[in-house]
Amino acid sequence: MTELARVDASCSTFMMVHTCLAMLTISMCGSEDQKKKYLPASARLDIIACWALTEPNYGSDASSLNTTATKVEGGWKLDGQKRWIGNSTFADILIVFARNTTTNQINGFIVRKGAPGLKVTKIENKIGLRCVQNGDIILKGVFVADEDRLRDINSFQDTNRVLAVSRVMVAWQPIGIAMGVYDMCHRYLQERKQFGVSLNSFQINQEKLVRMLGNIQAMTLMGWRLCKLYDDGNMTPGHASLTKAWNTLKAREVVSLGRELLGGNGILTDFLVAKAFCDLEPIYSYEGTYEINSLVTGREVTGIATFKAPPARKQLTAKL
Repeated sequence: MTELARVDASCSTFMMVHTCLAMLTISMCGSEDQKKKYLPASARLDIIACWALTEPNYGSDASSLNTTATKVEGGWKLDGQKRWIGNSTFADILIVFARNTTTNQINGFIVRKGAPGLKVTKIENKIGLRCVQNGDIILKGVFVADEDRLRDINSFQDTNRVLAVSRVMVAWQPIGIAMGVYDMCHRYLQERKQFGVSLNSFQINQEKLVRMLGNIQAMTLMGWRLCKLYDDGNMTPGHASLTKAWNTLKAREVVSLGRELLGGNGILTDFLVAKAFCDLEPIYSYEGTYEINSLVTGREVTGIATFKAPPARKQLTAKL
């Protein structure tokens, strides 16, 4: 993901959604038959997948989603809406999360392209990740056979298990974007001259370049440490959330410094820095916003969950 993002964040996001969300969900939560049926074809890119959790009214509060799954003879009927779903406009299979109307728990389903009652519309006018086909999904009585229910997704905790692992991969995307911006700035400062010398001759430009490099090194170490924790079986959701939040925050600083170094050229797409600047913004927010990931980590650090606002205090009125 890092090397893809170093060149194009949209390409990296396409692959991340397909592999690190959709394929990962089938691998972690699907039956053996589902794995044999969908994973080899997905790995060859013979079929493309998307992952549909977010809804128009439930983004960070995804556990409150409204899409429903009602048991019917031979399968399930899905009704609801999804939003911001990457790859959805052309995906062959859609991993859809819905609330079981019997248990009130979140279940997962594999919906096939062209299913009756399924409608997908591309979201227009994005400023970032413009090549990624994000879509609005409408499900009206979409039938899913029992064989396409993901058997090991029986609550939102199961969905969170997938998200925690996928954040390991997402944490490397901002590293790649930052590397690409550094590459461009390093080359630009060598080639462009002002006051008779190349821009890399000025102390202030060197300081910014070194700050960018320092951030990239620190982000890489955070990513490496997270992978080591995962490999050793010691990674927690808080570890993954901390790395994703911190890396995207530091990458924001890197691309901002890169835009400064390029001056006016920093707002032109010709030099790629402006594109990276815009591409990083959705990555800062998807797979858990910076704030939500901070709260996930904060819950582990303090033992106190603060996702919901405290009860409103009664206003004090002065007595006349």
